[in-house]
Amino acid sequence: MKTLMLAAGLAAGLLGAAWAVTGAAPVPGERTALFDGSTLTGWKVMKCEAVVTNGMILIKDGNGLVQSEKKYGDFIFECEWKALKADKWDSGIYFRYDPNLKGKPWPPRYQVNLRQGDECNVGGLKGATCKAGMTKAHDWNSLKLTVHGATAALEVNGKPAWKADGLGYVSDSHIALQAEVPNGGQYLFRNIYITELK
Repeated sequence: MKTLMLAAGLAAGLLGAAWAVTGAAPVPGERTALFDGSTLTGWKVMKCEAVVTNGMILIKDGNGLVQSEKKYGDFIFECEWKALKADKWDSGIYFRYDPNLKGKPWPPRYQVNLRQGDECNVGGLKGATCKAGMTKAHDWNSLKLTVHGATAALEVNGKPAWKADGLGYVSDSHIALQAEVPNGGQYLFRNIYITELK
């Protein structure tokens, strides 16, 4: 009986992992992987080049987006990121945006900025400003973005950074990693998770 229960549990775990990377039927409130560590399953690469290397997404070239195939409403998004350029690095995490880019490489908003000197700020959202010194240059950083209704809150490297109200634009959208390699350099992303709140 114990063997049967163990087998059933293992099967359920494998099915859950498959759902996590394909975007199919996640359970609300359950933290699931958005990146399986070996492929770009569940992501659409747009106007840029991205590859998987050593369990990480490398934004390799171009101006564009690595965009989740699925749209999300209220959620908690978590990831770790590292800029590879020595200076003037630039990337970002897009959320609650219109995917119709109208000939432009990136949407106008909203973006958790990963640009040097502007890390973890969100333009166009009053109060979404991170204190200086919360991120580490040339090293791995973690962020946890919680979006619920018109409110967004961010934790950086395990510490609260800001909470802001006034989100507009769209009620749900894809989540995307920004590629701005010609000017901002290459980036690495890993340990990418989503928790759907509704």
